[in-house]
Amino acid sequence: MNATMIVVNAIYILVAVLFIFGLKAMSSPVTAKRGIQWAGVGMVLATLATFFVPGLSMMNIMLMVVAMVIGGGIALYFGKTVKMTDMPQMVAIYNGMGGGAAGLIAAIEFAGGHVEALSATAVIAVLGALIGSVAFSGSVIAFLKLQGIMNKALKVPMGNLVNAIVALVTVALGVLVVVTLNPVAVVLFFVAALALGVLIVSPIGGADMPVVISLLNAFTGLAVGFEGYVLGNPALIIAGIVVGASGTLLTTLMAKAMNRPIRNVIFTPITGEVQEGHQLEGTMKEMSAMDAAASLRYAQKVIICPGYGMAVAGAQHKIWELTKLLQSEGIEVKFAIHPVAGRMPGHMNVLLAEAGVPYDDIFDLDEINDEFSEADVALVIGANDTVNPVARTDKSSPIYGMPILNADKAHECIVIKRGKGAGYSGIQNALFFAENTKMLYGSAQQAVADITTNLKTLL
Repeated sequence: MNATMIVVNAIYILVAVLFIFGLKAMSSPVTAKRGIQWAGVGMVLATLATFFVPGLSMMNIMLMVVAMVIGGGIALYFGKTVKMTDMPQMVAIYNGMGGGAAGLIAAIEFAGGHVEALSATAVIAVLGALIGSVAFSGSVIAFLKLQGIMNKALKVPMGNLVNAIVALVTVALGVLVVVTLNPVAVVLFFVAALALGVLIVSPIGGADMPVVISLLNAFTGLAVGFEGYVLGNPALIIAGIVVGASGTLLTTLMAKAMNRPIRNVIFTPITGEVQEGHQLEGTMKEMSAMDAAASLRYAQKVIICPGYGMAVAGAQHKIWELTKLLQSEGIEVKFAIHPVAGRMPGHMNVLLAEAGVPYDDIFDLDEINDEFSEADVALVIGANDTVNPVARTDKSSPIYGMPILNADKAHECIVIKRGKGAGYSGIQNALFFAENTKMLYGSAQQAVADITTNLKTLL
């Protein structure tokens, strides 16, 4: 190893350290910005160091520059134009790009003859290609679902059996690639791996999407780590391991929050189709914005439970305006966040922070659930499954056992909802029929604006 490569590897090690410290800082909203900056510096250093890897031809360097310009331009455009409400699908597709890049690295290594048959490198390259390809195609499907392009879950007859057969075929082709490096086998292997990702994610509905996004993120990290070994790149190895480990941990936590084992998310997904079940007792009682404003005006403690409906309507700024108005009158207001609220991990936290809500006013489920019984009003904005008492009472329900926000235990519950339909999981919400619940129908942004307008007349 020459002196230049020693310096390059030293920089890669430094980059890996910056990634680790950056990820650690991102664990807290207070230090998240600093963590992103550290990770960004690390990425710049890694990119610059790569230009000095010995043996690069001028053609290699030109292709790298072209790729950076094109990719950077696309990222800059979407970074400035994509709304905060569209972040879940952006996260999904960015995950996919990482997995796709790992798969392409393996493909190039196979095509260039840089991998020997029956070697450890060949095995690791195939594993990275398999995981990366599944992550890429699965993330594309997740993006299409979250973007609203694919509106329904696509269920293949005997889906689990089909998935098992495709998985076995993919593994068999992978073994064939390791043994022979046959170009036809390589192509068929990638086709099968990409198809497997599509088949796995297509039946999964929006209710499970936060877990899916986390799982695909873990897949991408593992794939990058494997291909880092193939390339002999310490930065990719360490970064991949860190991303894979953190993604796996997050997936486990998200699945626990839904009380749904990861195997159930994959093999028995909640599709979003309306579920058959027993008829709920009671009626949905509608209220006006003026009535909602009166309830909030004379409350002492209010807990707000935001959900995907808030994100769709872009209502977070209006909600913060309402919150400040209530707080100015001495009313205690807190935000209760369910771990899987929205369509990606931390979705609600990101939107509220973007609107200016202080971190001290935002509480996780475990921190605030016991306080609902002390609240005069629980204001549910666009949330559904995360506040559904059926999770406690109906053993036949797909969400039974899932921890929920105890909004039903507040003295009064006000639900802002676009219509009377079931939630994203397709399960009717018993909270809407409860005696202490009243419904305010309409877009979350307009409904909150109307409440705020009426509230001002009462002050």
